[in-house]
Amino acid sequence: MEAAQSDLTAFILAGGRSSRMGRDKAFLKFEGKSLLNRALLLAHSVTRDVRIVGSASKFSAFGIVVEDTFHNRGPLGGIHAALNATSTDLNLILAVDMPFLSKQLLTFLVERARVSDAVVTIPRTPSGWEPLCAIYRRSFAAVAQAALNSGENKIDRLFSSLTLSPITEDDLRSFPPNQFRNLNTPSDL
Repeated sequence: MEAAQSDLTAFILAGGRSSRMGRDKAFLKFEGKSLLNRALLLAHSVTRDVRIVGSASKFSAFGIVVEDTFHNRGPLGGIHAALNATSTDLNLILAVDMPFLSKQLLTFLVERARVSDAVVTIPRTPSGWEPLCAIYRRSFAAVAQAALNSGENKIDRLFSSLTLSPITEDDLRSFPPNQFRNLNTPSDL
């Protein structure tokens, strides 16, 4: 297990602003734990190397923090920062506001990524791609950099030119249907 874990780094995207929630999502309590603590525990279930993408002044008490190079550019900026701070080829990217994800799903993603040459191993649901619960190879950093340099902030648009390993709806049938539900508004809590 030790060797298997050494090829994977997990990053929790925790630095985003939440205008709809009205406050920082990372510290919101859900079922007795902050969303950040829930995400950290989940990420630690698949690798020992877990980091937080966000502000060091806010999050350094919780673990290793990676700060954005491109500020206020959304999740793509966070993914870019993560991939420029990693030494592993496989990198799990998780949004802090997805408390229904399971260890089983993450393990499935990691196993699929390990046997694929794809740049991104990513679930696809009826709603579309789930880029904030996916495995990115370090090489995606150059794609993100080029997009950010050209003013692009949308992740999904970048997938059309990449080799992907999609996790299909059929693959996801054995997992609870709410896995990718995120918390965006106070009523979601």
